[in-house]
Amino acid sequence: MTKITKAVFPVAGMGTRFLPATKASPKEMLPVVDKPLIQYAVEEAVAAGMTEMIFVTGRGKRAIEDHFDRAVELEAELESRGQAQLLQAVRGILPKNVSCAYVRQPHALGLGHAILCARSVVGDEPFAVVLADDLIDGNPPVLKQMVSVFGRHGNSVIAVENVERRETRRYGIVGVAPRSKSPHRVRSIVEKPDPADAPSTLAVVGRYILTPRIFHHLQRVRAGAGGEIQLTDAIAALVAEEAVQAYEFRGIRYDCGSKLGYLQANVELGKKHPEIGKEFSKYLRARA
Repeated sequence: MTKITKAVFPVAGMGTRFLPATKASPKEMLPVVDKPLIQYAVEEAVAAGMTEMIFVTGRGKRAIEDHFDRAVELEAELESRGQAQLLQAVRGILPKNVSCAYVRQPHALGLGHAILCARSVVGDEPFAVVLADDLIDGNPPVLKQMVSVFGRHGNSVIAVENVERRETRRYGIVGVAPRSKSPHRVRSIVEKPDPADAPSTLAVVGRYILTPRIFHHLQRVRAGAGGEIQLTDAIAALVAEEAVQAYEFRGIRYDCGSKLGYLQANVELGKKHPEIGKEFSKYLRARA
């Protein structure tokens, strides 16, 4: 099995739905309890055995680089105060065998374009794409589940979940054979179809394992609305020449690109937090 070592994190978006909070801070740095969204995404990739993190950034994203860099003065201060637990938390953000690379997306031309920007760093090998907006609480972590699927099939794998038919216009939707079981062989994929036209209710969410052939199609796909290059269109072209699997993952997804999903993630992960989970759950029960 080809080992997947690289994960791409498209983080160049402006996060306008969270203004004014994201006016001076990247949306990926919004905390869920005590860790930023991007750290949850990176931890998931690390748990899946990936060691090379590739961030596709834009203006105003320096805080992401700083977060994954060493903070020598902060570490020295914590050490001098004897705050060993906090020091360990700061030093343990990234394992020592994990490296980070940063690639600039000069223009906001869509998710497909962001992934294409990472081509020179990814090279000619399969890789993962993780959208930090989708925080998925899975056991084992969802990317680890997908790596296992990739190992069995050797094809691109996209994470999907069933949604209400009225919600299909919010997602890329895959078409699969009737009564097929996960992982499904993808027959088609359509970006944000009307409910009446949707080929199924299996919606693509922010986890992908892609073969390097996707870059060939990303280079050739025509820009759609707003001049954006859609990853969905490139996957549709990929489906025509090689198998793509749609995997219904085990876990709970929180859409942290929305205010409601973000609040839900804070509540549910707060209840499970090893430090304050019991007291927070008690507080919630008392307020119910």
